[in-house]
Amino acid sequence: MPSKLGNSTAAQVTALKGVARNSSYVIPGLYDLSVEDTNWVLTSSFIIFTMQTGFGMLESGCVSIKNEVNIMMKNVIDIVLGGFTYWLFGYGMSFGRGPLSNPFMAIGDFLLDPPVGDELMGQIFAAFLFQLSFATTSTTIVSGAMAERCNFKAYCVFSLLNTVVYCIPAGWVWGEHGFLNNLGAVDIAGSGPVHLIGGAASFASAAMLGPRLGRYAEGYDPLPLGNPVNACMGLFVLWWGWLAFNSGSTYGVSGAKWQYAARAAVMTMMGSFGGGFVSSIYSFWRHDGRMDIMDLINGILGSLVSITAGCFLYRAWEALIIGAMGALLCVLAMPLFDRMGVDDPVGASAVHGVCGIWGVIAVGLFADNPVPMDTTKGRSGLFKGGGWYLLGIQTLSAFCLACWGICSTFLLLYVINKVIPIRMDPHEELLGADLTEHRIRHTQIGLSRAISALAPIKVDLNEIAGVQPIGLNPGHERSIEQLRAAEDKLQQWQSYLEQVSGNNKKVASPMRTLEQRQLDSDIAFNLKSANAGEKHQELDNVFGRRVKSVRARREIWTRDQGTYKPNNSELPVINHIAKLDKDGNFAWVD
Repeated sequence: MPSKLGNSTAAQVTALKGVARNSSYVIPGLYDLSVEDTNWVLTSSFIIFTMQTGFGMLESGCVSIKNEVNIMMKNVIDIVLGGFTYWLFGYGMSFGRGPLSNPFMAIGDFLLDPPVGDELMGQIFAAFLFQLSFATTSTTIVSGAMAERCNFKAYCVFSLLNTVVYCIPAGWVWGEHGFLNNLGAVDIAGSGPVHLIGGAASFASAAMLGPRLGRYAEGYDPLPLGNPVNACMGLFVLWWGWLAFNSGSTYGVSGAKWQYAARAAVMTMMGSFGGGFVSSIYSFWRHDGRMDIMDLINGILGSLVSITAGCFLYRAWEALIIGAMGALLCVLAMPLFDRMGVDDPVGASAVHGVCGIWGVIAVGLFADNPVPMDTTKGRSGLFKGGGWYLLGIQTLSAFCLACWGICSTFLLLYVINKVIPIRMDPHEELLGADLTEHRIRHTQIGLSRAISALAPIKVDLNEIAGVQPIGLNPGHERSIEQLRAAEDKLQQWQSYLEQVSGNNKKVASPMRTLEQRQLDSDIAFNLKSANAGEKHQELDNVFGRRVKSVRARREIWTRDQGTYKPNNSELPVINHIAKLDKDGNFAWVD
């Protein structure tokens, strides 16, 4: 890269202070960052990455319990594999500066790694990290729409290659080479390149995979959520991340940027207020005075998507209207997609697809000219006296992005399906992806019933049946079994005492019989719980204490000829051979 700069802005002078200049070189806008701007961009990137947590919590809360770990793993894979391919070729396809770049796709800056001597090293790395956070967000949107029936290995391949689906249209809107950018399209923070592309890809993937088994067997009502609290927590984390998503897209705080960064944050909140209000009213009306959690969550998210494209181009009341309209479109579109047979567990097609279209078009209606910045190239929206041009360009942008997102995703999944089936095996889907893909068994899932139902089918279930449930200590479980066995022995002893008391029989002879029964029971239990070949394994300390308690009770009863007296404060008192009540000092297990 040339090291000379002429006609520099203040930011460029600060960034390249001390570097020789030449009037023939101008810094690309993507790298026009001062020290303060770079700090703002990096900090925003860090916060935007926390949106991955929000997406993961929201999606895992919306799916059934037996698939919640699987959806979290997909979010991790989106960063690992999607981030790798973005560095490999994705960034270069969006913002490359090679001589072969064209209005459709940039070419250059692959395997990005500027050397230490490059005077733009800091700016390049900051720009890359910022754009990387956007790219991984777009891919993560799709994971929720494919939840509960997508083959995990196929999804890994999809995540690896989905970078292409995002990066090319991102270059159209934000790259200096992009045809939409050169026509004057405006999208500050990504209602189109991030959310619309992600929503369109969600629609295509959900339609291609088909609905989950039995999804519409009992109508079109939403299925029960696996963890509504997680879903709400995911909303809050996304809400937080969205502030950096939009405010950070001023791409700095130098000059007038800091003022518009503050405006972007407030307008983002105003849009969410409008969306939350409308979705609440709609939910109360639709559900006879009750609030549906997904209506509220997706209504707010839809309003945030809608405000993103022009986040600092609106007045407060306009942001309220845009957010409210986006939420209304979202909650109306969700059941519509279900009627079409497109099973989207988290509603990504409506939230990011439908609201993404509205967010892009809203710029053409409400946008101000943000003087002195050139975000809109001096243009204003239709309602601000700017004429029809900006509205036309924004409509064209929404159409191009939606078509690209749907068609490219269909093509990508079609190719992957030829190599690895993208749909899970029906038997694995019934058992849940957590168990079949990750060997994680939930205690709440009726695994034995599922296995018994699938047993006649030629599926190897031996390994699945042996998976330990999560959250349990096998050693503790064995100790509990031993305690239960001790309890059984106590109950046998009590029954015998009652029989002796009722029949007024002598104790000596039956006690020898009981002693033999207790000994036989101990031996049988040891043989059952010991490993193969270990016939005399020592009992655990807890179980040993229970056996001593049994023998102590027996000895005292024999000595006192039927009246049980305590010789230990830990032992319960039994008078006149009454039936034992369960005592809190014992670990009684039902």
